[in-house]
Amino acid sequence: MAETTYTEDNIRSLDWKEHIRMRPGMYIGKLGDGTSQDDGIYILIKEVLDNSIDEFVMNAGKTIEISVRNTNVIVRDFGRGIPLGKVVDVVSKMNTGGKYDSKAFKKSVGLNGVGTKAVNALSSNFRVQSIRDGKTVFAEFEKGELITKGEPESSSQRKGTRVSFTPDPSIFANYKFRNEYVIKMIKNYVYLNTGLTIIFNGEKYFSENGLKDLLEENMNSDDMAYPVIHLKGDDIEVAMTHSKTQYSEEYHSFVNGQHTTQGGTHQVAFREALVKTVREFFGKSFEASDVRKSIVSGISIKVMEPVFESQTKTKLGSTEMGGGLPTVRTFINDFVKTQLDNYLHKNPETADQIQRKILQAERERKELSGVRKLARERAKKANLHNKKLRDCRVHLGDLKKDNRLDTTLFITEGDSASGSITKSRNVNTQAVFSLKGKPLNSYGMSKKVVYENEEFNLLQAALNIEEGLDDLRYNNIVIATDADVDGMHIRLLLITFFLQFFPEVIREGHLFILETPLFRVRNKKETIYCYSDEERRNAIAKLSGKPEITRFKGLGEISPNEFVHFIGENIRLDPVMLDKEMPIEKMLEFYMGKNTPDRQKFIIENLKVELDVVEE
Repeated sequence: MAETTYTEDNIRSLDWKEHIRMRPGMYIGKLGDGTSQDDGIYILIKEVLDNSIDEFVMNAGKTIEISVRNTNVIVRDFGRGIPLGKVVDVVSKMNTGGKYDSKAFKKSVGLNGVGTKAVNALSSNFRVQSIRDGKTVFAEFEKGELITKGEPESSSQRKGTRVSFTPDPSIFANYKFRNEYVIKMIKNYVYLNTGLTIIFNGEKYFSENGLKDLLEENMNSDDMAYPVIHLKGDDIEVAMTHSKTQYSEEYHSFVNGQHTTQGGTHQVAFREALVKTVREFFGKSFEASDVRKSIVSGISIKVMEPVFESQTKTKLGSTEMGGGLPTVRTFINDFVKTQLDNYLHKNPETADQIQRKILQAERERKELSGVRKLARERAKKANLHNKKLRDCRVHLGDLKKDNRLDTTLFITEGDSASGSITKSRNVNTQAVFSLKGKPLNSYGMSKKVVYENEEFNLLQAALNIEEGLDDLRYNNIVIATDADVDGMHIRLLLITFFLQFFPEVIREGHLFILETPLFRVRNKKETIYCYSDEERRNAIAKLSGKPEITRFKGLGEISPNEFVHFIGENIRLDPVMLDKEMPIEKMLEFYMGKNTPDRQKFIIENLKVELDVVEE
């Protein structure tokens, strides 16, 4: 084997924008195409918005305007404005920013001086404008490269900062913004910053009651075991209730206004403090899992110079509050112990409801203990020889767990379909779970069925969601079934399973439907895959002559060589989203209950017929 040379010529230094563009995942997590709420294009919006939020926190600007039109984003705040002589530097020089000065930004989200630089480098067009002291300056960039810098000019506009950008399509392939995800992000910001108004595409969002509003927005009042407990103090806010129908724990945690979707030290501390306080109040050694079962809560804290476990700031690593305060754990424990204990003494009806929920959880746990043990043993035994789960290398120990954001589990039915996906998948991050026939209709059943039903038990074990989403093994759970009546029925049964027992999987944006082409239109020079009848007609018009037209009736008919195109970079996913106007219980009752006439009428009135006709 020839010896590989290694000299000074092999050593290369990348400038800031080259490094960001070459390794975007280090700065914004996974790229994605906008299908998932944690895709990179939403992180770009968040990074710009964080700066405007920090202005509000410093009492400079109570309104932020956001516009998302097609691929262009505009964020305008009315804060102090970037110092005019530093407009270029703060968006193009690493480790540059006002947040290193703790006097200016005491409890800021963005402390590493990277955020807007990443947005700049990853945008095909980026423009920043600052207005202050009766003057304005702007600068325009392309892929991080300065194109134009304006000289200071007089301006009568309100002071503040305006940033516009377009994510670079060469990095974010075929991306599309989903307003639902942007709105969810915006709502979280206003819940955490009472007094702030955010105007998104002309619609106003604001909150008067903080985390209390968040819980009431995400839950139906009929599902609350008792009214939301809302506790506020210096640098901390807590809201909590218990769900009547939900099995698992649900937490909305935040640090300095940042949604820590993966929790962290503050969430761990709150869970511990809650159990300790409840035990002491009732004078009983309840099991921790019984106390927390079905809890829905929000916790927000403010920390001096927080340390997050990644650039995307989804998990708090700090153990210290800073500013002379005790540790995060002690601070939260002292607050919850004092405030929650006081609340329960003043509200005996709520205390009684909490105790009832705990005792109910205790009974259910004891009833399930035997079947749960057997189910776990069965799952472990099955996994040794079981061909249902073909795992990916992230979970087989070959790759770092840090790749979890990129992991996907395809749930499919039938040997041929699962075989095609298995052969064409990315073995590093994509896994396949094969169903055997149609799953059970779990509507109205207790969680006992999850352990007694082999399919559900093994699926639960594969996802690792028995105790909640903290250790969810796959970020994306994709239902991959045929686009026919049977396939639609399987989709509905699987969605029912998640809604019935693990609604947080859907609520937190982890469940998707795989879209696969219905037609293949090709001639000798070109092949076009079509996902609708309209696309088929357009493809026929585009290809000259009489192209060959194939109608795919099932996933198993698509060869692995073709399937790789549909689950790779060009994968099309349709997120399963909850309609906040219809509670889960009523939704399940309508679609899966015994109201056949009502459902039949609904289907007839909303049926969209797509003719399966091949044009000659």
